[in-house]
Amino acid sequence: MFAEKLMETIGRESLIAADNTWALLTLLVVSVALAIWLEQKYVWASKISGAIIALLIALAASNFSIIPTSCVLYDDIIWGFAVPLGIPLLLLQCNMKKIWQETGRMMVIFLIGAAGTVAGAFLAYGLLHPFIPGLEGVAAMMTGSYIGGGVNFAALAAEFDVGEIKAAATVADNLLMALYFFALIFIAGMKFFRRHYPHPHMDRVAKQGVTEESRTQAAAYWSRKDISLKDIAMNVAYASAVVFAAKVIAAAVGAWIPDRGVMLHMLHTFFGSEYVWITTVSMAAATFGEKQVAKLSGSQELGTYLIYLFLFVIGVPASISKIIQETPLLLAFTGIMVLVNMLFCFVGGKLLGFDLEDIILASNANIGGPTTAAGMAISQGWSALVGPVMLVGTFGYVIGTYLGILVGGILMA
Repeated sequence: MFAEKLMETIGRESLIAADNTWALLTLLVVSVALAIWLEQKYVWASKISGAIIALLIALAASNFSIIPTSCVLYDDIIWGFAVPLGIPLLLLQCNMKKIWQETGRMMVIFLIGAAGTVAGAFLAYGLLHPFIPGLEGVAAMMTGSYIGGGVNFAALAAEFDVGEIKAAATVADNLLMALYFFALIFIAGMKFFRRHYPHPHMDRVAKQGVTEESRTQAAAYWSRKDISLKDIAMNVAYASAVVFAAKVIAAAVGAWIPDRGVMLHMLHTFFGSEYVWITTVSMAAATFGEKQVAKLSGSQELGTYLIYLFLFVIGVPASISKIIQETPLLLAFTGIMVLVNMLFCFVGGKLLGFDLEDIILASNANIGGPTTAAGMAISQGWSALVGPVMLVGTFGYVIGTYLGILVGGILMA
């Protein structure tokens, strides 16, 4: 009520006008900085995740009419530039030669889990689409997210316009991921699973304790990195060139494939997507230009920061009441996807005689991405698995967008 009276007094829909770009930009970058600082400073914030904190700040600011729900900064600059530029930077680690050479058996169970994610998306859609409008696009986004991670969610959210439901999907996504990570840690300690699966890494930890190597890897992973002016310039130039090339290719291919009928629509959606070609060009650059990529520093940090800006913006147009109404159903939707992924991983792993640690980390890499899986490996003392799980999780960044767009095309999103 107070917000409505204030808006009537100042004569516009929000305290900060839509054309006051500098004020909106300041609020955006300060909010993201606060979310990142809280996530890295406090345990409770890390459990919530910086993504959710940034989204909640935006949600509160828009619902209390502090900022507008639409403006050039959000609609054109963040969606149009920050998201596409962030993706090539985050995919610079996707050296396919290295991934295939060093991942071993874990890649097999990871791919089985990815198939489970796709199957779970179709099952959950079949059960819940009468109750959730726009679920086709959400199914595509969550397929990408539960095979790769936030980079795929961002790409698919830009590809499939699902409206305000994006914010509710993000809340459900992060809540479900947190619950599942606790479940995986619980499973690692259960006698039932230890009795039915080999677990050599757990046995080693039980005998030796968490090694110094694990602590060193954790410290190295989160340590400050060197970055030069040249690194920033090369990263931005590289990302811009990739996006430009992808747009040209997508426009040419999309014009060549007509958008009619189920099959042609699916092909048009897939091959006409700039995000498919951003992923493809980025993967090729990381694989065949590995020497040049190795010289760059800061690409992951710059890319992640741009994706955090995106996470703030998706919370802006959302209604708190709609999130409260929609999140339980979306939580059920994501829950079905995660459950099917888990069944594929654990049943497939059992049939193939895989170690319990490989299965747990592969499923974690599917649902949460490489960093959460590596964090779990480090925290449990499975130091030999940190490198492989980082690589298979990074591979998820590559195939997540492809499979998400494929699911969206099949469901006619």
